Formats: sequence, structure tokens, C-alpha cells
Amino acid sequence: MTKTQIPIYQINVNAGRREADQDAVQKLADSISKVGLLNPITVDQEYTLIAGLHRLEAAKRLGWTEIKCTVSNLSGLLAELAEIDENLVRQDFDCVDEGEQLARRKEIYEMLHPETRRGKRNGQTSKTDTGSVLETKSFAQDTAEKIGVTPRTVERKVQIAKNLTPEAKGIVKRNDIGFKNALKISRLPPEQQEDAATQLAAGDIRSVDEYHPTPAEPTNPEQPESPAPTSQAAEICYPTIKDSVDDLKNPDKDRRRTPDTFLMTFSFFLQKICAEVANYATPEHEAVFPALTREQLGQLRDEIQSVHTALDGLFHKMERMSQK
Repeated sequence: MTKTQIPIYQINVNAGRREADQDAVQKLADSISKVGLLNPITVDQEYTLIAGLHRLEAAKRLGWTEIKCTVSNLSGLLAELAEIDENLVRQDFDCVDEGEQLARRKEIYEMLHPETRRGKRNGQTSKTDTGSVLETKSFAQDTAEKIGVTPRTVERKVQIAKNLTPEAKGIVKRNDIGFKNALKISRLPPEQQEDAATQLAAGDIRSVDEYHPTPAEPTNPEQPESPAPTSQAAEICYPTIKDSVDDLKNPDKDRRRTPDTFLMTFSFFLQKICAEVANYATPEHEAVFPALTREQLGQLRDEIQSVHTALDGLFHKMERMSQK
């Protein structure tokens, strides 16, 4: 690396980079005007910014025409990776922006280290006289060490960015919905995410754990509804979610189910099971698979079979008791 003065107009900032916080830029400009630029910005060989956007913007605000730079030997993907790491360490991201930065970091890291991709060995090993030595860390482990969290947290942050629908992302960002609830929303089916985020943002629910899908509007309002079976409670549509929640809390309410409400709640239960199963198909968990003993695999097989047997038995009971 070399340090030199570079004309500011020659410095390129990648398109799509997160915009600078203008309040932070002003505070930094005030500091630089008093004590000078203590830490040079970092650029690659083509003068593309790697680290120091706020310092660069502060220098522009002060009217500087040149700025001290550290010219890195990094280029291409390595330079972008360094830029992302700088952002993750220095900037206060919301959970969506942070997740998107981490998702891009994962793409780059796995392009640079293809042996760490999902479905392959979790890191590259080499044989020595004393055994195998891990040479390349997994993406989650490498990132966790850099930003000071656990590998599992890294994977969950990436999950938010990858699984949230664009509509849900917008609601989460605009309403500053926190990490835990954003993660739970990302595990819902795509068609339910916007509804859940809207209920949460409106204060109708305090946690995604309280979420119940909003009843769908009739597809043909002019067509008269079929009468509800006499053995079931009639379905009621409420003008607001709050009214619906109040109804759910009513101790005198007839709690008998209709086929539609049963199907909706039971399907949601099954979707949650599938989402949780998917969470165990991550590199962090896959790294353990080779170490499982036959006894442990047998225990897992028996437990999985018991779940399958319980669900299968319940379904056959439904078949027997259903109207032919």
C-alpha cells in the first residue's frame, strides 16, 4: 500500500453504495477543520473508493480539491469485500441494509473461496502429520469474527435479506422493525409477510408470534355466501384488525372451528415446521453432520419417524371422520 494526495474529482464511488449520513458528514467536517484528516481514505489502483465515504464527503464540504489516500493493492472482488467490511464495522445499519450487505459479502466470499459453498465441506482442509487443519473458514465464521457476533447470527441476518419480500422490506425499514421480528417475518410464507409487517407497524400486534393472517376479501362480492354449517360457528369479518383481536380475546366467544379456520391455522402450523427445518440446512449445522455417530443418527431417525407417524395418524383420522 502507498499513501499519496489524490485530486478528489478522480475518486470514483461505486453506484449502489449506501449514501452518507449528512449529519455524520457535518460532524466529521467540523472535526477535520480543527485537527485535520487523521485517517486517510482507502482507494484501489483505479482510485475507486474502498473505505472512507464520510471522510471524502466531509472533505468536499470543506472545499478541498485533494485528499490523502491509501492506495490499496486490492482490486475487483477483494476491493468490494474490503469496502463491505468497512461499512459493516463503521456504519449503523438497519437490519435490512445490514442483511443485504452480508448477503453480498457471502456471494463474494464464496466466489473467492468456492470450497466453502453450501453443500461442500465447510472450509478447505489439508492433511498434516497430526491430522487435518482447516485452512479456509466458512463465510459465517469469517464474518462473525470480523463484526463480533456468532456465526448463527450472521446466517440469520442474511436470511432476512434473502427471504423478505420487497414489500415487507419496505415496511420493516420505514417503521424500524427490529431484528427479531424481521427474522420471524422472513420465515413466513411470502404472501403473509406484508400483512404481518403491516400489523406489527400499526401496533395491532406486539410480536410476529401474535400474527394471524387477515381474512381474504371475497373474490365475488355480488355472489351470496354459502350458509355456514349449522354445527359450526359463523365466520365474522371485522372492519379493523383491532376489532378482530378484541374478538379473539373475548372469553364468551364460541370457540368452535369451521373447516376454513381449521385449514388456515393448521396450514400455518405446517409452514412453520417447514421453515424451521430449513434453518437446519445451513453450513453451520452441516459442518456437524460428518461427526454424527450411528447411535445419534438412529435417535434422530426415530424422532423424525414419530413426528411423521403422528401427522399421518391425524390425517387418517380426518379422512375417516370427514363427510363422504
